[in-house]
Amino acid sequence: MNRDVYVLGVGMSRFGGPPQTLAQKMITSGRAALADAGLGYDRVESLYLGSALMPPTFGVDVVKDFGLTGIPVVRIENASATGAAAFFEAVHAVAGGRVEVSMALGFDDPKAVGVGFNNRSAESRGLLGAVGPMTFFSMWAVRRMAERGTTIETLAKIAAKNWNNARHNPFAERQAPEPVTVEQVLASRMLAYPHTARMAAPQGGGAAAAIVVSGDVVRSLGVSDAVRVVAAQAVSERYDPGHLFKGAIVGPPEMARRGAHAAYEEAGIGPDELNVIAFHDAYAIEELLYYEEIGLCGPGEGDRLVHDGTTELTGKHPVSTDGGFIGRGHPAGPTGLAQIWELTEQLRGRAGGRQVADPRHGLAHIIGAGSVCYTHILEAAR
Repeated sequence: MNRDVYVLGVGMSRFGGPPQTLAQKMITSGRAALADAGLGYDRVESLYLGSALMPPTFGVDVVKDFGLTGIPVVRIENASATGAAAFFEAVHAVAGGRVEVSMALGFDDPKAVGVGFNNRSAESRGLLGAVGPMTFFSMWAVRRMAERGTTIETLAKIAAKNWNNARHNPFAERQAPEPVTVEQVLASRMLAYPHTARMAAPQGGGAAAAIVVSGDVVRSLGVSDAVRVVAAQAVSERYDPGHLFKGAIVGPPEMARRGAHAAYEEAGIGPDELNVIAFHDAYAIEELLYYEEIGLCGPGEGDRLVHDGTTELTGKHPVSTDGGFIGRGHPAGPTGLAQIWELTEQLRGRAGGRQVADPRHGLAHIIGAGSVCYTHILEAAR
């Protein structure tokens, strides 16, 4: 990036309940981010709206309630990675010198529009629509179990961790009154072997926002806890005529590894220096495989990280500290920005009961439709 870029403010609505309209959730999260940044909407010079599901003009109509100031407003859609894509554009708008302050706002409510990731038509989604993500992730898991000896209990342990992390996140869709056990995860309804209902993400509506600013703004305000964006990478799949769509069928697409390592190079750090991590974990198998793809361990070693506590809140590499997709929820549009919200809260030391010890670097890694990957690395102020 051409110059320093910081996250100055973040905000979220509750994913799922309580009963608010999506427009109310958008206003709640946007105003919270502005208040967190200590700025009024009149300071925002560009706005990137992330929605994968809502009608084309929905977001533009709602943000008028922030106050019309004549700034450019851009709608972005990139499947599950939509919120991350909006954040990426805000970061690069500031990094490139076009603006000093930019806002990214993600929002969606799958239930309001009658769309879920497992019931979209084959005509609209091609191969992915004909089979469905649930089936693909089942294929990933069954193949992993056959090749590496992974057990269904390992997947249940990942899901239970994320459910229990979500209990400490006031904005998570799933907030169990008591700790969730591996046995409870296994006993829930089977969706597609080996994934049970508690190993999969819920899809209630929600919104999340971030205020991105230049180093000059941070210095002019005298802010001491702004979180620096040290890497912002976007990649897509490479066409291989011999293995068309292979990644979606047999395991993580190669871009998952490529995107993460491009981010390490930009940030000047390695995976061993990550203190808090947010993954695309719509199903438990994803989190397990991404441990290896981003370099937390070698091929086939992800199971060990689960069982030795490495990815727990008290472990060396805490993963899905806010509950991840499985616990926090996955509306689509705001999901990537919810990851940024969590990393920012963690790096500022404001995560309450889920706070990890003295984090320095956080990574947000998310896939969109098996075809695009966004990776961001944030760094705490010191």
